[in-house]
Amino acid sequence: MAFDPAAFRRHVLTVLDDHAQAFGIPADHHAVLRGQIADGDDIHSRKTFPGHVTTSAIVLDTEGRRTLLIRHRALERWLQPGGHYEAPQSLAASALREAVEETGLSRLSLDPWHEASNLPIDIDSHFIPARPSRDEPEHWHHDIRYIVRAMPEDGLRPDLAEVEGAEWRDLADLEDVAPRALRNLKQLGFAAT
Repeated sequence: MAFDPAAFRRHVLTVLDDHAQAFGIPADHHAVLRGQIADGDDIHSRKTFPGHVTTSAIVLDTEGRRTLLIRHRALERWLQPGGHYEAPQSLAASALREAVEETGLSRLSLDPWHEASNLPIDIDSHFIPARPSRDEPEHWHHDIRYIVRAMPEDGLRPDLAEVEGAEWRDLADLEDVAPRALRNLKQLGFAAT
């Protein structure tokens, strides 16, 4: 079946609306993404500006006390694993793929909460600086985030072509990386106290 950009836009709009209702997010919080959807932009393509869809994984250990962060090579920051959406994957499958690629962990799985709720844990639009070496102007990443669970005995094997490193950090470190995701995790009881 061929990928349908219009159907993808409709799907992302439904995800936005459902997420906003579930977590009390004002509709104007995602004004740029909503505007791009209304304009018919190909938000699935990394070549679309002023922004496009990315996905990422909030990787938790089995106890919900630690999260796996990667050191992003281009942004030089610790972040959750993630990257550009690749059609025709589902949003959740895209997040899972990115987590496997960047961490080298092979036994990752999407948290069952997503199947029951049909929601991401967070949606965040953030500004990305221009990268002239890649002919990319400054733009927005509309990041759709999912909870991913890791097996504790899996060893990290980060892809050093993609990231500078990966390490398990205290869940509280998400406050500096993805504060709304951390708030939502706590609200739903995922975060161990």
